[in-house]
Amino acid sequence: MQTIFADAALTAEGWRRAVLLRIDEAGRIASVEIGSREEGAYRVPVLLPAVSNLHSHTFQRAMAGLAERRGPEGRDSFWTWREIMYRFLDLLTPDDIEAIAAFAFMEMQEAGFAACAEFHYVHHQPGGTAYDDIGALAGRICAAAQETGIGLTLLPVLYRYGGVDRRPLAGGQQRFGNDLPAFESLLASAQRHVSALPPDAGLGVAPHSIRAVQPEELKAVSGLLPGRPIHMHIAEQEPEIEEVERTYGRRPVEWLFDTCAIDERWCLIHATHMTRQETDMLARSGAVAGLCPVTEANLGDGIFNGPEYRAAGGRLGVGTDSNIRISVAEELRQLEYSQRLRDRARVVLADHGASSGRALYHAALGGGARALGRRTGSLDVGNWADLVAIDPKSFAGFEEDDGRLDGWLFTGSNDAVTDLWSAGRHRVKGGRHVAREAIAGRYFAAMKRLMGQI
Repeated sequence: MQTIFADAALTAEGWRRAVLLRIDEAGRIASVEIGSREEGAYRVPVLLPAVSNLHSHTFQRAMAGLAERRGPEGRDSFWTWREIMYRFLDLLTPDDIEAIAAFAFMEMQEAGFAACAEFHYVHHQPGGTAYDDIGALAGRICAAAQETGIGLTLLPVLYRYGGVDRRPLAGGQQRFGNDLPAFESLLASAQRHVSALPPDAGLGVAPHSIRAVQPEELKAVSGLLPGRPIHMHIAEQEPEIEEVERTYGRRPVEWLFDTCAIDERWCLIHATHMTRQETDMLARSGAVAGLCPVTEANLGDGIFNGPEYRAAGGRLGVGTDSNIRISVAEELRQLEYSQRLRDRARVVLADHGASSGRALYHAALGGGARALGRRTGSLDVGNWADLVAIDPKSFAGFEEDDGRLDGWLFTGSNDAVTDLWSAGRHRVKGGRHVAREAIAGRYFAAMKRLMGQI
């Protein structure tokens, strides 16, 4: 049994000093004792429950920065970025995918994420031929999670068509494609790979988007894993919304709620462009709005309507999506700052008199836990020991209660993270992942080869 002594900790009852926390052999929190000490306990200055990353495409970590050159004509957008991404992924081998995933997972842990929902849609060889094991690349993601120790919720993606008009997949998209029977085989293979991971790992499903699946497929996929998470891209781009409206006569969120029973199992990724009615529908459903503020800014998606959603009682969490920059602090900072820029106001997503950092962090804890189907998000007995320690000296002057969160999220960086545990697995010590050298070595070797082909 591990023991951790924190000079201060954010417990389920609020900030407390001199906190002794015990982790059992299964990786769950066994006890939280206030005012207790124990000889030999691992000591940290500030202990927090760690956030879960609710949306990631790990392979895109390797193309971070490659799409920042303006095109020769026209307006650059998500759609021009996507064409670069398709060309890049056709270069990736299974070894590359595993090396990149391990590096991204490691960076997530060093940034303060204890777990990740991997929205996994690269399934096949270039050209679309399946591997002998249709879930071989899902197995590579699981191998990367095993090596890093991150908590994984794997979300195999059904990606059937190139648009709402059912046009066939083309180019790089062919690595994504499965019909429903093939997807069921893929899911069975993914389950075998996930079952080899520690018991906190889980499996969900992800119909990619309204444009990539048909209504009958969406309904079928949502029933394949009862009780497990369902994630889906929704309303990210205005051209996507226009295409859905032309075909179905309704906006994406409205159409989805008319088509499926949306409840707390669902995580709707981005949900950037919603009407007030759609915002209220999503908030009342118990589903989570999965926001990726750094990627959404990088791609020029737009700004989520946070104040209305929050006023309606909606749940949200954050993810790193394209992994162009992996940081708990920067995702939450970008979320709040985008609201301030649009509304030309300050401290938009907190109650009057409340800490912005505390409000943002609390929302990300709860939304991330729900989206991953993971018992975590607070220092409660029985929860997975997903924990992060931060050092207030890295943002001097913010050393009391919620000021620590305000300091880290608005003035700090990943350097504030000293330690991280994923379900009790102590993988970050002194700010560095315990396997950083080996993981980084394989990643940079893969990158050297890939850059030689671009």
